[in-house]
Amino acid sequence: MYQLQLILGSMPSTLPDGEPVPEDGSLPPLATRGFGDTPFGVYVHVPFCRTRCGYCDFNTYTATELGGGGSQAAYPGLVGAEIELAARTLPAGRARVATVFFGGGTPTLLRPAEIAGLLARIDGVFGLEDDAEVTVEANPESVGPAELEQLRAGGVTRVSFGMQSSVPHVLRTLDREHQPGRTGDCVRWARAAGFEQISLDLIYGTPGESDDDWRASLTAAIEADPDHVSAYALIVEEGTRLAAKVRRGEIAAPDDDAMADRYLIADDLLAAAGFDWYELSNWAKNDKAHCRHNLLYWAGGDWWGFGPGAHSHVGGVRWWNVRHPTAYAQRLAAGHSPAAARERLTPAERHMEDIMLRARLAEGLPLTLLAPAALAAAQRSRDSCLIDPGAYASGRLVLTREGRLLADAVIRDLT
Repeated sequence: MYQLQLILGSMPSTLPDGEPVPEDGSLPPLATRGFGDTPFGVYVHVPFCRTRCGYCDFNTYTATELGGGGSQAAYPGLVGAEIELAARTLPAGRARVATVFFGGGTPTLLRPAEIAGLLARIDGVFGLEDDAEVTVEANPESVGPAELEQLRAGGVTRVSFGMQSSVPHVLRTLDREHQPGRTGDCVRWARAAGFEQISLDLIYGTPGESDDDWRASLTAAIEADPDHVSAYALIVEEGTRLAAKVRRGEIAAPDDDAMADRYLIADDLLAAAGFDWYELSNWAKNDKAHCRHNLLYWAGGDWWGFGPGAHSHVGGVRWWNVRHPTAYAQRLAAGHSPAAARERLTPAERHMEDIMLRARLAEGLPLTLLAPAALAAAQRSRDSCLIDPGAYASGRLVLTREGRLLADAVIRDLT
């Protein structure tokens, strides 16, 4: 369930216990037996940020938080060492890499040449599919025209800008540094650099944000002309500066009813601009603009996550690396796997998570995957207008717009 939280966009602040991982990182034979039967993805976690945003609970570090070891300068070499470990662990020649995602943190704090070098190393070890999707997340303040040109020339095919909002007081509450108009410039520069796939990330429900503020952010995002928009409800994570302000009563906690209204506003404005939802929090102009890396997660594929705190999954076994860059560096220097622990999913657990994840998608899931009790729950949701009756009659479970607002409850009843 821990990995499921990560896929759904929530980052727990503590790691589960799990079971020990062998020092060489080897996997049980049962896990690797079917490796290559599903698409294989790679995630590279870049845990560095210039400053920490007040709402962020991700595994990231500023220069003052790093302390000794695990420096940004040494980081590409450390990830390279884990890439070599993965090559020794996974069956050779059974799967090429379909998607690569550089996330963070702020991946673009690495130089474009360093990102290109890691991509080349991944290609050299595993081989990239001819049409591999390669995404880099970017803070709008961390890139300009030259950096985007270099990233595109280095093999990156898709860029995702962390816009969050276009309203100054909302950005201040989130402790975001970039200027409101910067994201539009970044999209133009990315187009000029040759990027065909460009995504913008937005956050709604920030304390002090009004419906009109949210409309303004959506309008600015649409006018920037990306191919893909992600819109996530703000979660106040324990241990963050934002949570401390809410606890002290300095700002109000996000309101559930307001969150639902903001979701509907997003769906209306994005649909009017030619975007279709394909996952609860994601809209795209066409199928080609879908984030294939995230679809790999939602479809239960295999992936290796490189970097401190990164998570991996192969054949029903998933593991998570030690969180701090110093500990990560020390493990690799000793020739050991950086994994902190792992868990093995039972067939029943894998089936349950398959239902939970696929139900979030616009294509839904076949009713044949549901047990009798879950099928009865689906029928009740259909009768309550939470599940599309036309799709249901055709043998698929697809959430209606009302169902998307209550997705957690609908999906919980299915499992």
